[in-house]
Amino acid sequence: MSAYAHQMERQLSSQSLSSRGGSEHGSQYTVESGFYMTTFAAVIFIGGLITVGVLLITLLVTLAVMLQSCQNRSSGVVELMKSSGDNNYCKLFALHAELNSLEADNLPEICRGLAIRYIKEGQFSRDLNLSIQIVESYFNTLTPSYNGLDVVLMDIDDIFASSSKYSNLLIDRVNVRGYIECIEEAKHLKHMFTLKLFMKLQVRGWPVILLSRKHEGQRNATTELLISAGYRGWSSLIMRLDNEMQMDSHEYLSRRRTILQKEGFHITGLISNQMDALIGQSLGKRVFKLPNPLYYSFDHHIESTKFPS
Repeated sequence: MSAYAHQMERQLSSQSLSSRGGSEHGSQYTVESGFYMTTFAAVIFIGGLITVGVLLITLLVTLAVMLQSCQNRSSGVVELMKSSGDNNYCKLFALHAELNSLEADNLPEICRGLAIRYIKEGQFSRDLNLSIQIVESYFNTLTPSYNGLDVVLMDIDDIFASSSKYSNLLIDRVNVRGYIECIEEAKHLKHMFTLKLFMKLQVRGWPVILLSRKHEGQRNATTELLISAGYRGWSSLIMRLDNEMQMDSHEYLSRRRTILQKEGFHITGLISNQMDALIGQSLGKRVFKLPNPLYYSFDHHIESTKFPS
């Protein structure tokens, strides 16, 4: 081969090597500056991202639900504590209201609403039943004397309305607010439990003396009302005389109890749901306070009571 041919062959070989070197250098650049992935790997990668996203969203939703639940529980606890606080406040207020013979307008609005709930939710019935059981248990341990001087005093103004006008006031002022049924239910329960107690005391031989704050002039009407309600055979019915009408009720009741004791009677028990009958002199051996939803008689104060809307 000629020298020229050898020279051309070397040049061609050099160009071929340079070309391959350049090609290898370019492939390496592509690898370093890009990211190669097969279709299958891309699908797996995207699916993984979606799964992670779904898990994060689920976690956020779960946390939000848990937070809302905690807030609701906290609100419930706060509401329960508030309700308990209101009840305690009204109980203390009721005690002072009864001890000081406060008028109905002094009852706070929140306590009026609680008084209605007290009846509607059945707590008044349960308390009344338990109170009657306590009275019965006490008298079951005793035996009255044969001379008829061991007596039981029972306040009947707890049971009956003072006059028919109160029924109209109840309907006019309360029924539109849906509370007439509540008040009538309380009156019915009070009458039912008290009559049951009255009859049990009579069966055991206890003379029962009925107490009323009404004037003597209403004796016939009161007697008829008692009989129609199922009360019969009471020992006596004490009502106010003319000279007692200006007395405070607790003074009048104390005076009458003192007279009874001076006449030789032994007051074994005194039953009422109004505090004025349970304070003062000559109370006897035992006094029993029956529950009162509004902490004073519905009928005695209905004209000045303002029920919540």
